[in-house]
Amino acid sequence: MTAIRMLVCVPKLWNETIEEHRRAVRDAVLGTTAALVGELGLRAVTMSRIAEESGIGRATLYKYFPDVESILTAWHEEQIAGHLRELGALRDGSGDPGERLAAVLEAYAFIQQRRHGHGAELGALLHRGEHVAGAERHLHHFLRELLAEGARAGDIRDDVSPDELAGYCLHALAAAGALPSKAAVRRLVAVTRAGLRPEG
Repeated sequence: MTAIRMLVCVPKLWNETIEEHRRAVRDAVLGTTAALVGELGLRAVTMSRIAEESGIGRATLYKYFPDVESILTAWHEEQIAGHLRELGALRDGSGDPGERLAAVLEAYAFIQQRRHGHGAELGALLHRGEHVAGAERHLHHFLRELLAEGARAGDIRDDVSPDELAGYCLHALAAAGALPSKAAVRRLVAVTRAGLRPEG
């Protein structure tokens, strides 16, 4: 019975080890590519350079990704997923709806500021995919729900629909990408929040 149990377990452990190895290689490739593009610019980065800097062979690299663009897209998808997890944790955190909304808006504004540090060429490449549109829809939806909760609690104005207010917040805070300092980002968030307060 023990021998049978061992035979059943070995393939599972083997598969987990292979998956961990693949994940480690993929993570190394994504991180290396992002660093190279940041250092050298998009046009200067080649698959050969990525393979060399990642410590893997070119043939192995091509098993994972067909070109530099696909690597950057995968890296960006992971970045967006991380941002959504961060914002979701703030939305679901402690505090009243107004406090949680303030935390989400500030975090989103700083994400926008960091995003524009990628440069125009890379930004144009990364922000045209369906993964970006899907993330924006998801963000709009959960922000709308938080705004509706705030309106029910009396923290957020109720003369404008939560859907419209979510669009207002996202468009207003996109301007954080052009701001030079954290203080300027915080001022933008304060002005945006002022537009959400109940009148009177």
